[in-house]
Amino acid sequence: MTITNRPPRTDSTGPRRRPPVPTVAEIVRAVTAGEPTVRITAYDGSAIGPSSSPVELHIASERGLSYLLSAPGDLGMARAYVTGDLEVRGVHPGDPYEVLHALATGLHLRMPGAGEALRLVRGLGWERLRPPPPPPQEAIPGWRRTLQGLRHGRGRDAEAIHHHYDVSNAFYEKVLGPSMTYTCAVYRSPSDTLEQAQANKYDLVAGKLALKAGDRLLDVGCGWGGMVRHAAREYGVRALGVTLSREQAAWAQAAIEREGLGHLAEVRYLDYRDAPLEQFDAVSSIGLTEHIGVRNYPRYFAALRDRLKPGGRLLNHCITRADNRASHKPGAFIDRYVFPDGELASPGRLVSAVHDGAFEVQHEENLRLHYALTLAGWNRNLVEQWDACVEEVGLGTARVWGLYMAGSRLAFERNEIQLHQILATKTTRDGVSSYPLRPDWTP
Repeated sequence: MTITNRPPRTDSTGPRRRPPVPTVAEIVRAVTAGEPTVRITAYDGSAIGPSSSPVELHIASERGLSYLLSAPGDLGMARAYVTGDLEVRGVHPGDPYEVLHALATGLHLRMPGAGEALRLVRGLGWERLRPPPPPPQEAIPGWRRTLQGLRHGRGRDAEAIHHHYDVSNAFYEKVLGPSMTYTCAVYRSPSDTLEQAQANKYDLVAGKLALKAGDRLLDVGCGWGGMVRHAAREYGVRALGVTLSREQAAWAQAAIEREGLGHLAEVRYLDYRDAPLEQFDAVSSIGLTEHIGVRNYPRYFAALRDRLKPGGRLLNHCITRADNRASHKPGAFIDRYVFPDGELASPGRLVSAVHDGAFEVQHEENLRLHYALTLAGWNRNLVEQWDACVEEVGLGTARVWGLYMAGSRLAFERNEIQLHQILATKTTRDGVSSYPLRPDWTP
């Protein structure tokens, strides 16, 4: 066989040339429907969107463009933003809510036609679509997590909890405030402070569970022990909390001792599946169900039922999807930067799972807008404590948290996700639940 050098392909005008390199503005225009209402500028000097826009996205480097092109959507945007290759102007990085709101309402993405896409890629060069290394804040992809065990196995669950909750206790103190409560608060009025609203939430849970002095409470996924300490301090309850975060457990137990509650309260570093098989008067689960996995709901509720005395009450408080049409699994940004392996189901799916777990559902309510207010409070704290937070965890991680909390606030406001409390009883075989004809707690 003879190998010859082929001349370059030509057309009637001569050798085929590579198309001109498109500007960043041309790329944005190709992948959006209509003119963006938010200003987008780039390192090449191009711009799109009104110059009067109060907020602006600036693609600061070719690497930033590669992040956006190689992982279209929230993952690529997060990578570019966390590394500083995508700058957000007109908002504080501790609370980029306004720019996220502007993007949600004023930037509508579309797929370009095949010919247009090919022209852009040829002009950019295929190498631009090769993803740069992700920032260190990013968790490994799901397929690699299988090396840590099966999804929602004990080891893998522990690693997922470590990724999110063991960032830094000092950082959480600054963002969450004195209550160290990392769950949705309850606002009697929009003017309530974050601390008042968190106390309201604990009082609501305590009321729904009919807690009184001497009762035994199990709080699974207890975080920094907020519910455990509140129940012991305000109601004289003997409370046990369990968490899969070593740092949370250490902080919570130290707080219990500082507050002189050691005779009533305790927090242990423990999987909820290993909690003592005692007959507790009440069980609270505030923000744990999101980490369980939808297919594990039967085992989860069975484990809680086994630890509850006949007639006892369960309060399950968790984030849900708005309906059953969306995937249980989170978007790429949440999965890789915030809650690895997290899963959300619809409120109907949760209610069904509680019923199927041999509980009787007595009450259910949606606190969606309360979580939006809670997240706004956390963002305010992050803004006010920005320099100290950056010093504690680094600029990239602080940016992740500002982005995640502001984005979650927007999702709650837009009814993309919700927060539901389900109150149930372990009703006996002969129908005794100890629940009164009308609620014995204050809504």
